[in-house]
Amino acid sequence: MWVLIKNISSLLTVIIIIIKLNNRNFFLKGNIMKIIGFEIKHCNAGWRDFSFLKINTDEDISGISEYNECYGSPGLSIIISRFMSKIINQDPICHEKIHQYLYASSRQAPGGIAQQAIAAIENALLDIKGKYLKVPVHTLLGGAIRDKLPLYWSHCGTYRISEELSKIMQKPQVRSLADLKQLGKDVKDAGYKGLKTNIFTFGETPVLEMQGFAGKSGWPELNVDSNIIDGLRKQIDALRSGAGDNMNIHLDLNFNFKTEGYLQITRALDDLNLTWFEIDLYHPEGLRRIRDSINTPIASCESLFGIREFRPFFENASMDVAIIDIPWNGIWLGMKIATMAEAYETNVAPHNFYGNLSTLMSAHFCAAVPNFRVMEIDPDDVPWKDDILTWKPEIINGDLIVPNKPGWGAELNEEIFKMHPPKFIDAKT
Repeated sequence: MWVLIKNISSLLTVIIIIIKLNNRNFFLKGNIMKIIGFEIKHCNAGWRDFSFLKINTDEDISGISEYNECYGSPGLSIIISRFMSKIINQDPICHEKIHQYLYASSRQAPGGIAQQAIAAIENALLDIKGKYLKVPVHTLLGGAIRDKLPLYWSHCGTYRISEELSKIMQKPQVRSLADLKQLGKDVKDAGYKGLKTNIFTFGETPVLEMQGFAGKSGWPELNVDSNIIDGLRKQIDALRSGAGDNMNIHLDLNFNFKTEGYLQITRALDDLNLTWFEIDLYHPEGLRRIRDSINTPIASCESLFGIREFRPFFENASMDVAIIDIPWNGIWLGMKIATMAEAYETNVAPHNFYGNLSTLMSAHFCAAVPNFRVMEIDPDDVPWKDDILTWKPEIINGDLIVPNKPGWGAELNEEIFKMHPPKFIDAKT
């Protein structure tokens, strides 16, 4: 451990941590901090709600985390509440012990919503631990390796396709390829070096193609329409024309096709010099087939939970970049997954399409993980997004500046929750 200490400041930090842990009889029963309660808060974010957990202790130190209930996780707040009832009076510093206990209590239904609940709790506990020790969370993870993080503008045009969402965001709607070209220029002018887009088609009205999700056109067959391939080529060309040849463009294909369809699209667009195709596929061998058939890198795994679900994708060399969702897995487990990825010479990137607290948590992860690739961020969102936290992203020339305050380095702005009550989730949960 000592070989990583490069200066007197870091040495003093380690000494302070050791003293504090010894003073509180960390490994003994006795004078310990206790969890005494929790709060669940929801804030409307236009077409979704942002959700937060706040854990309170008897030493007046609280920890916060962000989780997501609006997309595929109904009832998550209830699960969090039930898990929290199991750990009242426990020591929040011992987050690994709490994680293992909660995991064992959900052993017959591991992963999924249960893991998201555990992650929300553990992430808040890491915030408490960092505040108690007066160090950033990334110090708890081994220390920040980098002080700035390259970003890509995610969902570029995705939300602006909708007239309703454009009005909510107070952004110009994307109605045509010309609008996409202008948006590409805007991304470049804002200093970003990368962007990610989804599948659009332009007819009488622009359409976001999401056939992989229930009720959408093309579901459940998930077959490829030839018009989609032609439209994607024009879409990428428009963004490239506006953003310039040096812009890193990622194409997110989501859960929209089966292996056959992904093969059709990726082979047809392999000449576009994309940074990666992002593919959601639960079959590691099928994903490996796709990767072996093209030159463009593959990013995947954002919907997986824990080292057991990630392992077969690493073993099959299924992707070039492993995407890890920190609100879903938790930052501590995320580091374990990243360590396994390192053993397979694979870089990692966070899945981050939530609010600013998720961005902050992901930033601590990206700062500390050695095999980091690039960080996702959603600039397009509701105008009050930056007011929910006492912190907002500091972005310089397309890079996020790594925070250095204790814990995550932010608190919730309680007034915003009163001004923008939840629209989709019962505030009482």
